[in-house]
Amino acid sequence: MNLQIQSSYAPPPSRWEGLKAEIKAAAGELGIDEIGFATAEPFLYLKSILQDHRDKGYDSGFEEPDLDKRTIPALQGGEARSIIAIAVAYPSKMADPPKSEPGARRGILARASWGLDYHQVLRGALEKLEGFIRERVPEAVLESMVDTGVLVDRAVAERAGIGFSGKNCAVISPKWGSWIYLGEMVTNIPFPPDQPVEEGCGDCTKCIDACPTGALVGPGQLNAQACISYLTQTKGFLSEEYMTKIGNRLYGCDTCQIVCPHNRGKNWVHRPQLQPDPEVVKPLLLPILDLSNREFKEKFGRSSAAWRGKKPIQRNAVIALGNFREAAAVPKLTEILLRDPRPEMRGTAAWALGRIGGREAHAALREADVREEDAQARELLESALLKLEAAELAALERQHEAGQGETKPV
Repeated sequence: MNLQIQSSYAPPPSRWEGLKAEIKAAAGELGIDEIGFATAEPFLYLKSILQDHRDKGYDSGFEEPDLDKRTIPALQGGEARSIIAIAVAYPSKMADPPKSEPGARRGILARASWGLDYHQVLRGALEKLEGFIRERVPEAVLESMVDTGVLVDRAVAERAGIGFSGKNCAVISPKWGSWIYLGEMVTNIPFPPDQPVEEGCGDCTKCIDACPTGALVGPGQLNAQACISYLTQTKGFLSEEYMTKIGNRLYGCDTCQIVCPHNRGKNWVHRPQLQPDPEVVKPLLLPILDLSNREFKEKFGRSSAAWRGKKPIQRNAVIALGNFREAAAVPKLTEILLRDPRPEMRGTAAWALGRIGGREAHAALREADVREEDAQARELLESALLKLEAAELAALERQHEAGQGETKPV
């Protein structure tokens, strides 16, 4: 007869379980909103996905080209045993947003670029976390990564239980939604891992349906080359189709997050350094076109939107003015069309003037037509002229038809 003798004795938690509990308890004071622990096993499933993505031409070009580095965690000076994933929540609303009005049109920066550059915010949090761990384990090997690291942030965060990977390619936290910045730390400490989040998007396809350019080509599949967030960060010319769909976005795009049901009612205001300055994140468009490099840094330098410099944002401001059909912008756009040394600015100004229309815009385009030598700028210039001339011809025909239909007095 076998008797099972039960004992009240339970083995004490391991050293690393205890440290993990300490870290989780201190996370808020370290500037971290969500923290999770994952193994440093290779992300084997991810390599074929990334290769397929590349083969289809969906890469943005900003990614690490070596797929082994992106899928196999490594650690200089030690064996990678664990990855600590962190998330910091950011705001989704402005308290008192300024109005965009005729004569005073405004652009918009994506929410991820509001407040202090998130790279600085995450690095600061990871530095505090590193110090916290080193006080307790001086010999620990730690390597932090923020955005520019080789690993895929979303894959790490998902494995560590920060949230699940949404159809919009964002990590969605059950508590914070997708309004979160992600970072990670690779270490030789064998922390017990957390469990992944079991929630998901279900049958919802709101993000896919709402994507302005169709860049979400399937659940969790993004063609970065067509994504407005990527397009606003590029330099050079954009197609007329994409310029029309950019609207007044100066940097980034939030559409797929705004429509997400998991983000409904979520707005995080507990970190003052991330709160938006309305005049920075929803700036007047025309003044942007006159900013020097120094003035650009003074206005936008604290934001992550500044990392590509002023050229893309100035080009995007021209696009926004064209999409607003802002008549007050014609003199400035004419100046750019005729005098700016950058071909992409001249071509974009031509496109914008063609959208706005009117005698002054038409006259500026005809003047530029005899002097523009850049092939891409000329293409946009000639397209704008054709559209204006077609619109004017259509207007004359309508006037003629209206005149013929009038009843003359006896």
